[in-house]
Amino acid sequence: MRISVKLAPVFDYPELERFWLTADGLGFEAIWNYDHFYGLVDNPTPTYEGWTSLAAMAALIRNARVGCMVTSVTYRNPAMLAKMAVTVDHISNGRLDFGIGAGWHEAEHRGYGIEFPSPGTRVAMLDEALTVIRRLWTEESVTFSGRFFTLQDALCEPKPIQRPHPPIVIGGSQPKMLRVIARHADEWNMPSHEGPKKWAEVNERLDEACREVGRGTTEVRRSAQLFLHPDKPGQVEEQLALLPDYESHGCQHVVLSFYQPPTEELLERCAELC
Repeated sequence: MRISVKLAPVFDYPELERFWLTADGLGFEAIWNYDHFYGLVDNPTPTYEGWTSLAAMAALIRNARVGCMVTSVTYRNPAMLAKMAVTVDHISNGRLDFGIGAGWHEAEHRGYGIEFPSPGTRVAMLDEALTVIRRLWTEESVTFSGRFFTLQDALCEPKPIQRPHPPIVIGGSQPKMLRVIARHADEWNMPSHEGPKKWAEVNERLDEACREVGRGTTEVRRSAQLFLHPDKPGQVEEQLALLPDYESHGCQHVVLSFYQPPTEELLERCAELC
């Protein structure tokens, strides 16, 4: 099973840089941040912007893949997001994983004046945005008139280094989201809040969604995100002990998401799981 690590950009920049470089040196599959404007737990927590800090990651990290887990479709026009992703793909020399989802953080939207439609509408936006983004990455120019987005002879040059495009990683678990994942994703990710059994149930539903859209179930890599709190005694060990259960249910990739910067010793322990 592949193992990646994640640290949200809510810590001082030197701390983030230390984490990125240490994790890269230890051989993790990928290193992730997140795409939010507010803090992990408390909204006022100082937070760096996700894609700007991702570009910094891409410039420093030499071996691991990089990505945001995950970008909200509501935050940026998809054509702009496609350009941003291509830029990071080139900075990283073709090591970007493109993480995206329907969004959930209402306070950020309200605070920044960003429209926050119903869940069903956000899922439909994601479906349409991914159609636009994939076309921009692979076609010479794109004209598109949809329910949410309109493009007229839109250009996206240069194209990504990765062909046909960077792997698309979509986070979600609800039925409408699973159909979007089945249509567009190279990898599906689900948070581990409800444990391996619930992950396995949703994994089976994703198989059904893939069959409904005529896609092979093996075409979508399956992954989970585990949340680790190094400041809580025993919590990290408890979560890491669940990895065999996830793997037995078909999980191929686990992202270890740290709520506090881990020590080098802890990162080394996690790297031994790779």
